[in-house]
Amino acid sequence: MAIKVPVEESSKEKKKILVVDDYLPTRRLIVDALSQYPQYEVNEAENGEEALQLFNKNNYGLVISDIMMPGMSGMDLLNRIREKNLSTAVIMITGSPTIDLTVSAIKKGAVDFLTKPFDIDDLLFKVDIHLREKAFLPVSGTERLLEQVDLRDKTDELSKQGYIFDSIEDSPMDNDAIFEKIVSLALKLVDGEECSILLFDEQDNEFHPQIVKSELEEVVEKKMPGPALKKVFDEVVKKKEAVVVNSNEHQDMSPSLICAPLMIRNSILGILSIRKKKNREVFSKKDLHHILSLTKRASLNLENKILYESLYSNIMDTLKSLISSVQARDHYTEEHSRRVTDLSLKIARQMNCSLKDMQSLEIAGILHDVGKIAVPDNILLKPGKLTDEEYLIIKNHPTIGENILRPVILLEKERRIIQCHHERWDGKGYPLGIAGEEIPFLARILAVADSFDAMTNNRPYRSAMSIEKALAELVRNKNTQFDENVVSACTKII
Repeated sequence: MAIKVPVEESSKEKKKILVVDDYLPTRRLIVDALSQYPQYEVNEAENGEEALQLFNKNNYGLVISDIMMPGMSGMDLLNRIREKNLSTAVIMITGSPTIDLTVSAIKKGAVDFLTKPFDIDDLLFKVDIHLREKAFLPVSGTERLLEQVDLRDKTDELSKQGYIFDSIEDSPMDNDAIFEKIVSLALKLVDGEECSILLFDEQDNEFHPQIVKSELEEVVEKKMPGPALKKVFDEVVKKKEAVVVNSNEHQDMSPSLICAPLMIRNSILGILSIRKKKNREVFSKKDLHHILSLTKRASLNLENKILYESLYSNIMDTLKSLISSVQARDHYTEEHSRRVTDLSLKIARQMNCSLKDMQSLEIAGILHDVGKIAVPDNILLKPGKLTDEEYLIIKNHPTIGENILRPVILLEKERRIIQCHHERWDGKGYPLGIAGEEIPFLARILAVADSFDAMTNNRPYRSAMSIEKALAELVRNKNTQFDENVVSACTKII
């Protein structure tokens, strides 16, 4: 749904916007979108030098600038703009965001940050928000300007930090990686010298260091907190609030220390402790605000992760119990599922699949025959060859498996793999009859592993093939039954 930017009365003075980007298509996209609104007067520049010349001649309320440009970069332009006019809002755009870059841009006065490719409606919304804020506080003298800057700091800080702290939520990520990212962000945000995360054991009332890092991003030896620091931590746990301790209170905490709780459902998970760089001023209220915003976002992320893992684990336990009911009837299915999963993962590694794909393939491999729960024993366990009617019933198991998993939103990708693991490259498979690259890539891997394992293991109605003969069958059926690239990867690892 498109963002609607309010149209102001034509009698009011237009708000001037400068768009700076050396890449013409992006620049034109922004200019054309903004030009739809009569309350905006939009100018454009293809580099920092040209933008600075225009800025010196016009009173721009907002500048939208790319960061990577030849000659004067967007960051250099931001510095020059801030030297001349603190009240101009600046939105930075980049195709290669990093934590250091984002923090640097915000510290130098950018009000917002967008990553390419961006949603043009999102940009229009941000433009409207920042220009409205400017309109609410017209500048008239130094005192009013300082008030405006102060209010902007207070009202925009969470939105600014939101972009930074979203990097905590990269997935997949284990807890140690999340803790490491939190500590790195904290050090950069407030010029810290050393930062640590300690997990709290409520039963023993002990704090266990999880990660300790210095300003140089070096991992520091983990040590249990001394008595003075332990006293501060106890206060944080008792009040469930952050505390700031300065050197005039504790000489060994010079010059300043912030300790903030990491909370999970109103319980203390741990504490983030950060010490200010030596020979610097003590931590300010703004520093404390940065750290509180960071710990709140990190706590929410950790809580969501724990809840997700708990829900995911419960779902997998339920599905594994279904598989167990099939395996109790047919022991071949149990060993077959394990072998198919192992081979699928080996093929995926050979084909340089991502960790996420490997995880999905592992789940699909374990569950790929769950639909056989609906196949009667007299067919599933039949020692002889199946009749055409019986084979049609067996062929329903991918559809039944997909139906079993359909209510589980978390397993949408895996459900599709299971549904399609008997499809053929030539379109003659089942249940959908899709062909070629219409078949999900991971389902094509599972199909090869499934067929190879079926050929190389004994069944009551036939003996196992040799590995050599089974590989020859895979090669003979590439580009008809199987994806030739998957077959090639399989033959390399066996």
